[in-house]
Amino acid sequence: MTALVFSLVLAAAIMHASWNALVKARAEPLVAMTLLALTGGLMGLPLLATFGLPRPAALSFIAASVVLHLGYYLALAEAYRRGEMSEVYPVARGGAPLITMLIALILIGERIPGHALAGVVLLAGGVLLIPAGRGKALRMEGGALGFALLTAGIVAGYTLVDGMGGRASGNPTGYAALLFVLDAIPLPLVVLGIRGRVFVEAMRTYFVQALLGGALSVGAYWIAIWAMTKAPIPEVAALRETSVLISAGIASFALKERVRPLRWIGATAIVVGMVMIRL
Repeated sequence: MTALVFSLVLAAAIMHASWNALVKARAEPLVAMTLLALTGGLMGLPLLATFGLPRPAALSFIAASVVLHLGYYLALAEAYRRGEMSEVYPVARGGAPLITMLIALILIGERIPGHALAGVVLLAGGVLLIPAGRGKALRMEGGALGFALLTAGIVAGYTLVDGMGGRASGNPTGYAALLFVLDAIPLPLVVLGIRGRVFVEAMRTYFVQALLGGALSVGAYWIAIWAMTKAPIPEVAALRETSVLISAGIASFALKERVRPLRWIGATAIVVGMVMIRL
């Protein structure tokens, strides 16, 4: 991985943690997520007009990714509704490289070096420490852990799909732009049906925040798709999850959540484990 790719993926990690903080801090999580998806789609239109469509071979990957992203938005919004950012985000993001590695090991039969296996174990231990950071309550409240783990599985799925799709597209920016545009259609339709008045009111109240969050979301994932055409997918997937520690800092200092020592240890273990996988 070149220094340019490395630096941009780290920038994407900061952007990703930041837009998640906006979702957690503003409006009801599902409504906030929908605003971000909608504004991201609007921002994708000029990119699509500028860079054009990807190759037809990539369209099946985009279709699969749109379905996976809809599940991602719904699962992550529900996790945030039930739990704090400092507990949901590390599990949702830190668990994804673990699941990706397990898929590669079990289903693809990929050979994994010893240090990478050690990184997987460390990462898994860090994930388990996050919900344990609530003192005597060794699980997230109200099923937040289940939705965070579901989110991690979906993240692993769309990361693999978009990594392969970006490579097949011959035009990673066009691929990302079309994905953003199509991604903005199903979620607003779902939310209009179940949160109609709340959604319309949130559009007026949080329009500026939605634009900012949409820009961060588009930038973060465009970088990820582009990077996966320049470097191995597992490396990019692991490196972008350094956003776990960034999110812990945001949760502590910006959202004023109490981040217990076990959560900091768990978040650090996740990042160290991902570095070992990267090596």
